[in-house]
Amino acid sequence: MGVSQPLRGGIRRGRTVLLRPLAALPGCLALLATACSLGPRYHKPDIAAPDHWVTAGDPTAPAWPSANWWHGFGSEELDAFIAQAQSANDDLRAAIARVEEADAQRRVTLAPLLPALSANATATRARQTVPGNPVPQTAELFNPVLTASYELDFWGKNRAGYAAAAAAERASRYDRTTVELSVLSGVATSYFQVLELRDRLGVAGKNLANAQEVLRGLTLEQHAGTSTALDVAQQQTVVDTVNASIPPLKQQLRQSQDALAILIGSTPEAVDLTRGTLDELGQPEVRPGLPAELLARRPDVAAAEAQLIAANANIAAARAAFLPGISLTASGGYVSPALAGLLTPANRVWSLAGSLTQPIFQGGALLGQYRYSEARYRELLADYHKAVISALANVEDALIAVQQTAEQVARQQQATEQARRAYRFAQMQMHAGTINVLTLLNTETSLFTAADQLAQAKYAHLTALVSLYQALGGGWQESAPV
Repeated sequence: MGVSQPLRGGIRRGRTVLLRPLAALPGCLALLATACSLGPRYHKPDIAAPDHWVTAGDPTAPAWPSANWWHGFGSEELDAFIAQAQSANDDLRAAIARVEEADAQRRVTLAPLLPALSANATATRARQTVPGNPVPQTAELFNPVLTASYELDFWGKNRAGYAAAAAAERASRYDRTTVELSVLSGVATSYFQVLELRDRLGVAGKNLANAQEVLRGLTLEQHAGTSTALDVAQQQTVVDTVNASIPPLKQQLRQSQDALAILIGSTPEAVDLTRGTLDELGQPEVRPGLPAELLARRPDVAAAEAQLIAANANIAAARAAFLPGISLTASGGYVSPALAGLLTPANRVWSLAGSLTQPIFQGGALLGQYRYSEARYRELLADYHKAVISALANVEDALIAVQQTAEQVARQQQATEQARRAYRFAQMQMHAGTINVLTLLNTETSLFTAADQLAQAKYAHLTALVSLYQALGGGWQESAPV
């Protein structure tokens, strides 16, 4: 932006003229309406979405996730953790700060599109010798000046810069939503894992107590001569194996609680879950609609396109940099040797100037910037294509995971029920005297093993549901505020 030096008076008072510099600005600004834009017009990349999902579903009756999808699990404790993460998670705070940074940068790029106005005032008192007069003369000069400058955006360079910054700001907002969705999904997954490990520890404790009871029974039978030392040694191995499985579960439980603490912005000791099981959780229904609808529900896809739009605008700015820049400046004020009569019409001064700057040789910088902008656009175009097909693949992966883990839970529930039924039969036969206590305890061990596997299957299914919510955008839509 060109800025002229305002006219200033010297020690001697010069010629004064009437100030009318700002009256010319409206006409100059009108030239902006005829400015040219050299940038390529942005066209949304045409990436065809499939007609249907590979995994069976009913796209005519979709059940997209709601914006507060975690409420569907019916856990007040999970709701509280989610609320704390929304207000205290450090990754989310950083993402919000990046949005504020992008907004500030957009405001910076808006400035060249507007006139610049500055005020300056000088007061001078000087003593000098005047030719022909041996006595030095003292003179005063007061000079308040108002300067306005404006760069005609004839080729659209500044507008392209602002468009790029505005698109980058939108991308940062979409990124913030993506980060929030990732954080909330992580909170839900960590919470479910804590419950799963607590359930498994409960099963392991019962299994250990049962194995120890079997060992005591075999030891008594060995003393009575009805069992061998080999039987006792084999059961001791079982007890030691079950006992050795407990410390890793406790370690994973503590680590899961620590991970949950980080996600909600707390210290590790602040999270110590002592209640709740996986069986208490609900399983809300979710069904995706048509694949083409997904792209308007994924904030990461929207962010990738916003970055592509910004790169397209940067190409326009790089092209315009090759062409002349036109600047207008106007300044006006007063010059007077006496402060008392400073603001009189006779002391007004003004200037109006225009300048044209044509780059001739920049050492290849302009060409390099233009080629960089084009290459950056191609890079982001590939990123956008990957974001789209990755979004579709994410949903397919989550759908098959939900489907198969639901089947796994159903089958494992059946196996657990059969083990529980066998245990009841063993109890009845034990009371009838047809089997001994060891057979009953072994049957109970099978039940505990099935229950442990069922807890793992339930956790896998809940994790798959969370992944599906995340893959479907977590209730976000393009038309919704971000």
